[in-house]
Parts: sequence; C-alpha cells; structure tokens
Amino acid sequence: MRICNTVEDMRAACRAARRGGKRLGFVPTMGALHEGHLSLVQAARASCDAVAASIFVNPAQFGPNEDLAKYPRSFDRDRELLESEGVALLFAPSVEEMYPAGAASWVTVEGLSSKLDGRSRPGHFRGVTTVVAKLFHIVEPDVAFFGQKDAAQVAIVRRMVRDLNLPMEIVACPIVREADGLAMSSRNAYLDSQQRRQAILLHRSLTRVKKSWEAGERDAAKLLATGREEFAGEKSVRLDYLEIVDPDSLDPVESVAGGALVAVAAFVGPTRLIDNILLPGSPG
Repeated sequence: MRICNTVEDMRAACRAARRGGKRLGFVPTMGALHEGHLSLVQAARASCDAVAASIFVNPAQFGPNEDLAKYPRSFDRDRELLESEGVALLFAPSVEEMYPAGAASWVTVEGLSSKLDGRSRPGHFRGVTTVVAKLFHIVEPDVAFFGQKDAAQVAIVRRMVRDLNLPMEIVACPIVREADGLAMSSRNAYLDSQQRRQAILLHRSLTRVKKSWEAGERDAAKLLATGREEFAGEKSVRLDYLEIVDPDSLDPVESVAGGALVAVAAFVGPTRLIDNILLPGSPG
C-alpha cells in the first residue's frame, strides 16, 4: 500500500491507478476504523480494480464546542487494517495540506445542510461537503463508498455530486452493528460500560418503529410517538431528534407508504450518537 501525504502525490498515484480504464473506488474516513469502515473497503474491492482510502480528521466539520481535540486517532492501526484489506493507496494529509493558509472557499448544499444533523450542528455539513469535494477532485474516483449510518451525509453528498456534475457514483453501504444492535461508530469508544448499555436505546427506538410499521402502521406521527416512548423511560439519554423523512430531500413525511428514512440522534452522557433505518415503500 502506498501512502501519500500531499495532494500532488495522491493525484498522480490515483491517475496511475486509473490508467488503462481501470475502475478506482474511494473510501474517505476520519480514521479510528472499525468493521463498518472495513465493510466499505470490501464493497469497493468487490466492484473496482483498485481501492483508495483517506484518513483525515477534518476540523472544518467540528463545531467550536465539539470533540475535535479528543476524536480518536490511531493511524498505525488504521494503516495496518487498510493494508490487510487490500487498499492500494492511502491519502493521509496534514490540515495545512488540505487547507492552505488563506483558504476562503466553501462548498455548501443549501437547504439539505440545515436538516437533521445539520440543524443540531450548524456548519457541520458545510465542512463535510467542502472536504469531500476537495477529496473527490484529488482522487477522481469512479465510485465513492459511504456508510448508511450517516444517512443525511449520504443524501447531501449525492446532491452535491449531481449539482456539480461530478463524474462518479455514490454507493451507500448497510450499517454494521454490534451483536446487540448498536451501530458501529468511532465515537462508541467514548462510552463507559454503563453508557454502552444505555446506547442501545437508539436501536431499540428504531426497532419499535419498524415493528409498528410491520404491523401495518403508516402514519408518521404515530410511528414517531412509538419510537419516542423508549426515550421517555430513560432519563440519562437525551434525545436530540427522532424524525421520519424522505431519504433524498430529508423533508418530513406524513405517511411512510412511499418509503422513508427513520433517523435518530441522542446524547448518551456527553457523547452524541446517530442511527437510522430505511422503511421500503409499499408494493404497488
């Protein structure tokens, strides 16, 4: 596996990897890798001739009181994991390399960026779309792979790619979960043993919504009330949002008959976690 630290080196390496019409897959990460990240690499390997990945803790997507300083960093372990999964190219730039002195340009997807996590974390998605656009211009992948756990991010990146006519496909891969259903996340490392037990509440809430949907309920307000009942009995977990939205526009829906995204965010102690499920549309 070749490690590139500069934009120039990574761009040249990616162009060489695509030579002869080879299909290049790309997995952008912030490191602290887990099985969810590795599932993206595996999906990329299954459909591409070569796989590139990046590790960059992007300061532009963290708010002033968020966890940038303590975000888990484990570069040597991450490098070994990516190499063992067959990644050919790893981009690991410095902050100064990605944001040169005097940088003043942003990429913003208006509207979508203020919904779900964007409402709770103002400016977050502006930081995400700016760094992802930069990475796409550097790597020029044929396909980029993202986790469905970050469903709002997937919708926003897809819209950005469409609006900017970027010549690539965005693939969302299924959420990878722990044995008890907790969605894998780098931030799970923040949880102590008691918080870890409490964190399963997010998945329990989504499961209740899904069971109600499977029983025939299609009214979004009633489904949300069912999901919120889980949080009512656990005062140590603070619900940020539980919403049922269109998975592309992120707008709330009144009925889930046409399919919908059920998304939840909550604070377990000081740690903010997210999760979601997709409800398919009714046949016919």
